[in-house]
Amino acid sequence: MPITAWFGPGGRMVVALAALLSLFQLWQPLVGFFPPGVVPLEHIFGLLPATYFRPTHLGWILVLGYLVYPLQGKEGKENKESNNWYRWLDGFAILAVLWASSRVLQFDYQGLDHLLYGLASADFVAGLVLLVATLEMARRSVGLVMMLVGLVFILYAAFGNLLPDVLATRGFSFERIVRFQVFTGAGLFGAPIGIAAGAVFSFVLFGAFLQTTGAGKFLIDLSFAAAGRYRGGPAKASVLASAAMGSLSGSAIANTVTTGSLTIPMMKQLGYRPHQAAGIEAAASTGGQIMPPIMGAGAFVMAEFTKTPYGEIVWMSLLPALLYFTSVLLYVHIMAVKAGFTGMKDASGVAMVVKDGFHFLLPLVLITVLLLQNYSPVLVGVSGCAAVVLASLLRAHTRVNLTGVVEALHRGAVLAVPISVACAVAGVVVGTIGQTGIGLQFTESVVGLSQGQLWLALLLVAIAALVLGMGLPATAAYIVLAVMTAPALQELGLALLTAHMMIFWLSQTSNVTPPIALAAFAGAGVAGAAPMQSAFSAFKLAAGLFVIPLMMAYTPLLLMGDRTWVDVLLAGGVCLALIVAIATAVERYLFTALTLPWAALSAVSAVLLLVPSTWSRGAGCVLCSVVVAVNYLSHRRL
Repeated sequence: MPITAWFGPGGRMVVALAALLSLFQLWQPLVGFFPPGVVPLEHIFGLLPATYFRPTHLGWILVLGYLVYPLQGKEGKENKESNNWYRWLDGFAILAVLWASSRVLQFDYQGLDHLLYGLASADFVAGLVLLVATLEMARRSVGLVMMLVGLVFILYAAFGNLLPDVLATRGFSFERIVRFQVFTGAGLFGAPIGIAAGAVFSFVLFGAFLQTTGAGKFLIDLSFAAAGRYRGGPAKASVLASAAMGSLSGSAIANTVTTGSLTIPMMKQLGYRPHQAAGIEAAASTGGQIMPPIMGAGAFVMAEFTKTPYGEIVWMSLLPALLYFTSVLLYVHIMAVKAGFTGMKDASGVAMVVKDGFHFLLPLVLITVLLLQNYSPVLVGVSGCAAVVLASLLRAHTRVNLTGVVEALHRGAVLAVPISVACAVAGVVVGTIGQTGIGLQFTESVVGLSQGQLWLALLLVAIAALVLGMGLPATAAYIVLAVMTAPALQELGLALLTAHMMIFWLSQTSNVTPPIALAAFAGAGVAGAAPMQSAFSAFKLAAGLFVIPLMMAYTPLLLMGDRTWVDVLLAGGVCLALIVAIATAVERYLFTALTLPWAALSAVSAVLLLVPSTWSRGAGCVLCSVVVAVNYLSHRRL
């Protein structure tokens, strides 16, 4: 039997290692409920404190990553020998990670010797091995840019004293850098990897169980049953399905590929052009990252950074997320009406779909209620995994067997590799910011360049988000931006949660914004479309990613503090009018085609709605209502 059957990306040992990692992750939050002394071999199977849990998680992730993402040489018989060398290198890397992780787990954090005299040689080498191994795994699983960002920040900590005054910092020795990054809770094993190892992993695993049990397919079928019969039905169903699945998948790109493999061909069959179908799916999948109750991975980081209960973040995110998907659906509807598309003729009825899979709604209701009740997100994710399996057993046609459970455990762990590695590298960046103090300098620079103008600071943050997002996953981009720019926005008058929520939204924009629109490019691959055309299509459809954060800053759109639902809904109405005004002006179409003067009036109403004053927004709402009413009456006369 070839060695790849055991140690290849889908080999037996890899499946076993991944499944055991998932079981370990599920066990840790549960074991805390047992009194001391009850669990046998408690020093091994007991609850691990963060100092030991995080290195164990990252070490396990790295070993799994080097098996799932092996070094690849050129194919062919003549390259067989070089490929064997690559496998030996991966094996050596795994042994090095295991040794280095064991050194970190045995490190005496209570001692003073490492503070007085520096790290022992073996500990320094172990820390260096973990940093290099993490950066290399980031290159393989996330991308070259992720690795370069981490490397640049490490080099900045070492050689920042050689830079001009505006960027200069004290240069640290590599021993000090390794000690800070690896042997404290502020760098590699800081908050980002803690969140990835906790709440994020449990919900990634929950998403894997949804896919394996058929619950994910049920949500997609339900979306098609609900929207498939209407104009542009597959496109609208794509938006609804991506809202549901994108929130669970944790990745706009992954959701574009998985959900899009079903929705994009249907949209093309209906008549949408390939780049339009790719753009619709990319915009909808990106919205899944901001859709409660799970909101991808970034919202868990936000809860930790702002020390806000996750349930509160869910409530304040609900209306903005609904406005975003309303914006996407509006553009989709206008495109369908302009092209004269009809709905799906063979779409299944909602009642039939619900009859076959209503039991899968129980886990979704459960996790939503638990999150809103502010239970620990880690425990909620674990409860969701158990609830999905139990729900599948209620009906014969969805009953999952042991093989299916192992497959879900394996899939969840593999999906978590790039997320955990990205968060580990983001922790390195955050650690460097804390060690060097560059965050304070960056805050002063943003405030200085914006000359105290909030709108200009928001523009600078949006540009930074776009640049960072071109190479970093959205969660990692949010972590870096939040640490470096949130203090600047607060200094200019924004509340802590408002600043973080805006940064969280803006960190999603690189998925749909040319020239590097990652989700749109993934959709273009599925649709067989031109990547740049798909990116521009997605950018137009996802305009809400830019408009809605702006309204968060200048209206009480977020339910927080002493704001009431009346305040939030009034702000939502203004935001909805702005979305309609922009869409009408851009498309020159609503119920029917608009003449140029009416399209210009719609653009004027959008400008009035953007101005933060009561009279201006009142005038904008009236003008937008007039344009909509006149266009509707013109449509009725046709």
